[in-house]
Amino acid sequence: MELSPKVTFLGLTFDLTVIIGSLLTAVIVLIITILATRGRQMRPGKLQNVVEMVIDFSRGIARMSFDDRTAEKYLGFTFTLFLFILIANQLGVIMMVSADAHHAVPALGITEGLLQKTHEVSWLKSPTADLNVTISMAVAIALFANYMGLRTSVKGYFKHFLSPLGILHVIEEFSKPATHAMRLWANIFAGEVLIVIMLTKGPIYLTGIPMLAWMGFSVFVGAIQAYIFTVLANVYIAQKMTSDH
Repeated sequence: MELSPKVTFLGLTFDLTVIIGSLLTAVIVLIITILATRGRQMRPGKLQNVVEMVIDFSRGIARMSFDDRTAEKYLGFTFTLFLFILIANQLGVIMMVSADAHHAVPALGITEGLLQKTHEVSWLKSPTADLNVTISMAVAIALFANYMGLRTSVKGYFKHFLSPLGILHVIEEFSKPATHAMRLWANIFAGEVLIVIMLTKGPIYLTGIPMLAWMGFSVFVGAIQAYIFTVLANVYIAQKMTSDH
């Protein structure tokens, strides 16, 4: 497998590949939204049409979990989350970037020992192919969901924890973000690993067509996983906001 350049700061290790991918995804989302909202017209252009379709799609996702009024409040969250994950999932399929390293670079965590295993250094891949990213998003959503549950009704929030099945609800609080994160990570990571294997472990005239087919399938899987992650995020928040959850 490829190496990932890492830097250490204040005792913490940061993966530059993940940081670059996440920042690039955020910039792409920002550019798309700015271009789509500038100069809006009654007869929308192609980009405005596409963004409006994604907004309507996101509104439908929100309405699956909330009533119409609440869904509009969470439309921005739903749209941003879906678009961010959708683009992040495709980076490793469309723009995977790597380079050869022939000398150790200790400042980036690239040592002679690691170079004996591989000289490939990854500089860009799907951020969601890193478990730390998906766990961070899932935990942030879980914390926000619990905050909204407490804000909506303190009594209703603690009600199910004090029931005879309270221990199961406590376990559920940890299992939800874990499965939420791992479902997205496993699908994107597995897809990228297979693409790298077909690129590096066989002649291109044998792996070319299967690789193109798999890349097309990976784009489809990335879109489906963005949809599933966003739907579950809304479901978890809505569950906490109901007094009888």
